[in-house]
Amino acid sequence: MSRTWYYTLARVIFFYLCSVAIFIVMSGLTKNMSSEIADLLSILSSAILTLLLVLIFTRWEKLSLNDTGIIPGKKTASRFLVGYTIGLLLAAGQALTVLSFGHIQLSLVAELKVMDILLPLFLYLLIGCREELVFRSYALRSLNYTIGPALALTIITIIFILEHVAAGIPWKMAVIGSAMGGILFGIASLKTKGLALPLGLHSAWNFGQWSLGFKNKPGIWEAVVEKGYELKMENIGLMAFILVMVLAISGISIFYKRDNWL
Repeated sequence: MSRTWYYTLARVIFFYLCSVAIFIVMSGLTKNMSSEIADLLSILSSAILTLLLVLIFTRWEKLSLNDTGIIPGKKTASRFLVGYTIGLLLAAGQALTVLSFGHIQLSLVAELKVMDILLPLFLYLLIGCREELVFRSYALRSLNYTIGPALALTIITIIFILEHVAAGIPWKMAVIGSAMGGILFGIASLKTKGLALPLGLHSAWNFGQWSLGFKNKPGIWEAVVEKGYELKMENIGLMAFILVMVLAISGISIFYKRDNWL
C-alpha cells in the first residue's frame, strides 16, 4: 500500500462531497417545476456536472481519463447491452421467486401511456449515470490504484450505503440492498475497467424493479400483497434479492476471471 493512500482517500471524500453539493444545488434549482421534469433535469444536470468533476479530479491526481473508465472503447456498447439484459433478468428473477411463494400477485396497470414508461426508463438511466460517475469512475479507480481493489471496493460501498440511508432508505434495506448492489456494480467496473457493464446492470435493475411494481409504487405492473402478509413477503423479497445478487456477483467474477483483479 502506498504511503500516500490517505491523500487519495481525502481527495475521494472531497470529490464525493462535491458531487453531493452539485446534486443538492441542482435539485433546489428545479424544485418549482413539475415533479417529472424536475427529476429529469436535476439528475441530468447533476450527471453532466459530475462528469466535469471527474475530469477535474482526474487531472488533479494526475491520472489519465482511461484510468477512470469513462472513455468509451470498442466493447462499450456490447457490455452495456449485456449489463442491461442481465439487470432485467435479475429483476425478473427476484419477482418470479417472490411470486412462487404466493400471497402476492402482479396486476397490469390500466391505461398506461408510452410516455409513462419512457420517462422512468430515461430517469433510471440518468440516475445510473450519475451514481456510476460518482462511485465507480474516479473514486473507485483512484482508490484501486492506491490501496488495491478489495479495500477500494469496501470504502466505496460504505459510502454508497450511507448515501442511500441519507436518501431515506431504511438501514436494513440499505445495508443489504445497497451493499450488494454496490459490490456487484463495483466488481463489474473493476473487472471490465469501464462503466458500461455496471451502468447497464444498475439502470436495468432499477427500471426492472419499477416495471414490476417492486419499488413500493406501480410501474407497468402493480405488486399487490395479500393483507396480513406484508412483512412475510418483504422478507421473502429480501431473500430473493440476495439470491439473484449472489448469482450475479459470482457469474461476473467467474466470467471475467482472466482479469485477475484480486
